[in-house]
Parts: sequence; C-alpha cells; structure tokens
Amino acid sequence: MAFNRRKFLTMSAGITGVALTSMENLFAQKPAFAIPDKFSLKVMGTSWGFDGSVDAFCAKAKKTGYDGIEMWWPGTADAQKNLFDALQKHQLEIGFLAGGSDKDPAKHFQQFKAMIDGAAYQTIQKPLYINCHSGRDFFPMEENSKFIDYTIKVSKETGHIICHESHRSRIMFAAHVAKQYLLKHPEMRMTLDISHWCNVHETLLQDQEETVQLAISRVDHVHARVGHPEGPQVNDPRAPEWETAVKRHLEWWDAVVQTKIKNGVNKLTILTEFGPPDYMPTLPYTRQPLADQWAINEYMMHLLRKRYLPAL
Repeated sequence: MAFNRRKFLTMSAGITGVALTSMENLFAQKPAFAIPDKFSLKVMGTSWGFDGSVDAFCAKAKKTGYDGIEMWWPGTADAQKNLFDALQKHQLEIGFLAGGSDKDPAKHFQQFKAMIDGAAYQTIQKPLYINCHSGRDFFPMEENSKFIDYTIKVSKETGHIICHESHRSRIMFAAHVAKQYLLKHPEMRMTLDISHWCNVHETLLQDQEETVQLAISRVDHVHARVGHPEGPQVNDPRAPEWETAVKRHLEWWDAVVQTKIKNGVNKLTILTEFGPPDYMPTLPYTRQPLADQWAINEYMMHLLRKRYLPAL
C-alpha cells in the first residue's frame, strides 16, 4: 500500500485533537472535595528565565494576571530599592527565595543567614513567604539541621512563613531523606516541589505514599511544575503523553489544598515554575526550547485558579 502523507496527517490531527480535548477536560475539573468560599489562592510568577529588568518583569507579571512574584532576595541596597519600587508601582505581592552556595557548611550557613535576615527583617513590604534553598545534600545532618532551627527561630520572631523546598542538591533532595528531617523537626515547614522527587526516585512515588503524605501535612507553599520519572520538567503539560504525570501532580496539589482546608487554613500560595532551557527540553545543536515557558506558566496559573478557587 502506498504511503498517503495527506491522509496520515489528517488522521494524526484528529487523534491529537481528541487527546488535547481530554487534557482540557482534565484541567477543567474541580477536586473531589468542596472548596470553601473563603479559600484564598495567591498565584505567583517566576522571574527565572526572564531576560529584562525587574520593572519589566513586574509589568509583564501584572499584565498576565499574577497576584505576585517570587524572586531571590537582592544582595545590594540598589537592587532592593529597584525591586520594592517595582512591586509598589505594579501592585504586586512578593515571596522571597533565600539560600547559600559555599561548599563549606559554616560559610554556607552564614550566606544563608544573611539572606534570611535581609528578607525577614526588612520593613518595606511583608513577604507572603520566604522559600529556602537550604543547605546541601552532602552536608552532615547535624549541619543541615542548623538551617532548619534558624528558620524556625526567625519565623517565630517575625511571624513570616519560612519554608524549606524539596529541591535536588539541597536538604530535602529526596523523599526518604526529607522524612528524617521532618520527623526530627516537628515545626519545620515545606515548599513542595515534588517534581524533583519524581526525578530522584525515578517513579511517581507510588512506593513512598506515607512519606509523601507526611510532607504534604507540612506544606505552606507549592511550586507547580510537573516532573516525571526521568526529569524534573515535562516539555509541555498540555501534551497528551504526559496525562499520567499531570494527574499525579494534581492529586498531590489537591491533597495540599484539602489538608489546608481541614486544618482551617483557608489560604495557599503557589508558584508556576516551569523553567527555561535547560530545564525546558531543547532541540539539539540550536538549543531552541520545545515550548514557550511563559505561555506554559500562564496556562498553569489559569488551571490552578480554575481548580482551586470556588468562584471559577
């Protein structure tokens, strides 16, 4: 039989259309539990991958419809002024990132403290949260525990939400390791970026359900990126081949929201955090991204609001 390219393309388009409709229906669904009218969701935009000034980023985030932005605590007075001016100008809220980089635990801890103190004790604009890239995966547990203890202290002093992110190369890089810290530090709070654990464990974590549920019970902030067993980011969550991974992440995020509601905490912040190359898969030689990072994050923003806000 001769190959009929036109017929093949027509059939492929029809199949793809059905699959995309299935994904759109999935994203339009509400969770199985009721969302109270008073539940508040703040969706934050990431500056990761944005090539431009802070003011330009804030302008674009506001125009897109984000409630606020997440950025690293600036290291200089000028950068801090530029950020706070842009936040005020564009009427955006802020969540800060804080962390260290040195390979020596003591020096790393001093870098970490400087960023936490700067973000937590400044009085210009109260952050919705401070998200920590805490310690390193190869630091001894007693060294990493100092980071957690310090954030608990600062949180009590300031009233700020301070969370430790489940991020590769950091304290919470793997589910079974995170469990040890969560049990050791009952006041520790988390940012759930569970895409990293999918990658680390090469599963969708069906074999670590107890640990995942423990983590979910401590979550105050979410990084909404969809990972899979072979990577921390699918190329496009709208593509039908990622339906299983997307459903799994929605289950986890649903559980976070449901836990908050059960505990009488009717608010949550979520960052849409699909990243640029090389997090975003690219074509060989040209390094052209396979999808539009900003468009995907905007799509996720609408998805999250539709799913978790009662009026939508």
